[in-house]
Amino acid sequence: MEKERGFSDSTIIEQCLKLSEETGEVCKAVRKHTALSIDPTSSTGSVGAELADVLIYVAAIANRAGVDLSDALRAKEQVNEMRVWT
Repeated sequence: MEKERGFSDSTIIEQCLKLSEETGEVCKAVRKHTALSIDPTSSTGSVGAELADVLIYVAAIANRAGVDLSDALRAKEQVNEMRVWT
C-alpha cells in the first residue's frame, strides 16, 4: 500500500510524526461525534476513518522496525494479564 501511494521512502521518524497528526484527527472526530465544539472551518472525517488512518501508520512503523504486530499484541496481553488494574 505504501509503495502504491508513494510513501515507502518515508523514514520511521516521519511515520511517527504522521501518526501523531492522525491521532489528533481521531480526537477531533470524537469531539465532532460527541457534539463537542470544533472549528467549523476544519474538515473532519469520521471516527472510523481516522482510526483506520492511525492503524495504517502503526503498521507502517511496525514494518520499518521489524515488529510483527500480531506477536507484539499477544506478548503485551500476556504481560497485561498479570497486571493488577485499579
